[in-house]
Amino acid sequence: MTVFARLRALPDKDKAALIRKLVENGTPDFDYFFLIGASTLMATFGLLMNNSSIVIGSMLIAPLMYPILGVAMGFVMSGNHIGLFQRALQTLIKSLMWALGLSVLASVISIYAMDLAYETYEVTSRTEPDLLHLLVAVIAGGAVAYMLARPEWNDALPGVAIAVALVPPLATVGVGIAAFDVSVVSGALMIFALNMIGIIGTAIIIFLMMNLSEKQNIAESTVKKENEKVEEENKVIAEVAVKISEEKNVEAKVISDDIIKDNESNS
Repeated sequence: MTVFARLRALPDKDKAALIRKLVENGTPDFDYFFLIGASTLMATFGLLMNNSSIVIGSMLIAPLMYPILGVAMGFVMSGNHIGLFQRALQTLIKSLMWALGLSVLASVISIYAMDLAYETYEVTSRTEPDLLHLLVAVIAGGAVAYMLARPEWNDALPGVAIAVALVPPLATVGVGIAAFDVSVVSGALMIFALNMIGIIGTAIIIFLMMNLSEKQNIAESTVKKENEKVEEENKVIAEVAVKISEEKNVEAKVISDDIIKDNESNS
């Protein structure tokens, strides 16, 4: 039995579940960016504190793998419709900018306000790119692309997230920018780029072998549902914001009336 035949023979329901998971978990909503922010801040502080446990924890909650794999899926399906690829790429770019901005901000506060040294082992160990980084990313990309299509193996995903370590090198770039250290920025950026290239390249091959392009209608319908979900959430948030504003206005009016009454009684 060849690898190609095994991947092509995966049940349609598992392929559909993979597509839905990539679209749903890669939707740029509040939950997604909240987790990106939390994981980035954890990674940045963990690097500056030289605490590997905190850095590992940041890898486990980061959803950055999903838009990266979404780019691979969108590329495979771009023959008929490029919208899926553009959506995933835009989400990925926004994620990187958001994470990098938070990392720089956290690093500036830590280095200059808290007087923390930035050249810790956790930082410097992520500034020396090597071909092995690419090889690990290739293996991890193949593993995660396959495991997402095999629900029974989803429990192993955290191990892959730790192995490929996407957020820590990105946070290291932020540390280097805050410290104006070109060597830290260039080294960490190269490691992050090697990780992305390895994951996306391998995932494209796996998805092509799975023939995911024939499931484009599932991806498009899931995107539509997610967009409707985000719109509904934004509507609810807007209504709550208006309600809060009205309550504040009422409180301000009550306070103002009390002050006027006090002034009148004193006079």
